Amino acid sequence: MEQVRLYYDEMDSPIGILTLISNGEKLVRIEYGELKDRGDQMDKWLIRYFGDVAFIHSEDKMEPVINQLQAYFNEQKRDFTLDFEFNGTPFQQKVWQALVDNIPYGETRSYKDIAVAIGNPKAVRAVGGAVNKNPFSIIVPCHRVIGVGGQMVGYNGGLDKKEYLLAHEKHI
Repeated sequence: MEQVRLYYDEMDSPIGILTLISNGEKLVRIEYGELKDRGDQMDKWLIRYFGDVAFIHSEDKMEPVINQLQAYFNEQKRDFTLDFEFNGTPFQQKVWQALVDNIPYGETRSYKDIAVAIGNPKAVRAVGGAVNKNPFSIIVPCHRVIGVGGQMVGYNGGLDKKEYLLAHEKHI
């Protein structure tokens, strides 16, 4: 089996280093931390959706992504216009698309709201599991999903990052 080439770059942000990964045409993942520190969960995801991967550092391929994220953090951009590719189960993809379609900048929704939006109001726990596996932190706004009572609950990057992102978006 031939190795799949994935391109990456890392950027500093107010919430730490972000690793950006592309297949050369579309963004496939944003990960908190450095590529060298990726965990088992990301490795399993890579194997499942790409097989044998060769990472190639490429500032050029990631420049549009970095520019948009920097504009977001500099309070100059609210919406992203990036090509990205969801790699997940059909249910996960449905949930991730619902995050993009149903949670405007600066607003929040509950896990139950998302379950209702995808037409499966009893799937609140499954929605939570899909939100936790969102491969596009910030761009696909999983940080805008909160508990039904308004409480901060789980965030793959840590609650401190979620709180920062929500406060950042309320500021503009």
